[in-house]
Amino acid sequence: MTTQTGHTNAIAASRVMGTEVYNSEGEHIGEIEDVMLEKSSNQIMYAVIGFGGFLGIGEKYHAVPWSALDYVPDQGGYVVPFSKEMLQNAPSHSIEELTGNNGLNARNASYSYYNQTPYW
Repeated sequence: MTTQTGHTNAIAASRVMGTEVYNSEGEHIGEIEDVMLEKSSNQIMYAVIGFGGFLGIGEKYHAVPWSALDYVPDQGGYVVPFSKEMLQNAPSHSIEELTGNNGLNARNASYSYYNQTPYW
């Protein structure tokens, strides 16, 4: 089965990780570092997107609701419908914070900040 934009529903996480992410103005903002899964509900909690930094120094990690990402083949990456300013001001986390409290704090903050409808 395909999605509304013609993409298949299934994709290996290994293909998603490392994929570039762009904002709605077409500016490169980072790449998907990981995908957090909620084991008890079988849902994707959020994508972990790395913004900035060089060789891992100064990089910020943002939890972005999976539902906000749309793969655009012409760009070869995912596009999020957020401005550069909104992304720069988004809550950022350490890797430890992204998994702390079962990832719920990062998940709840991201869905609230990006005004996305929760899946739970």
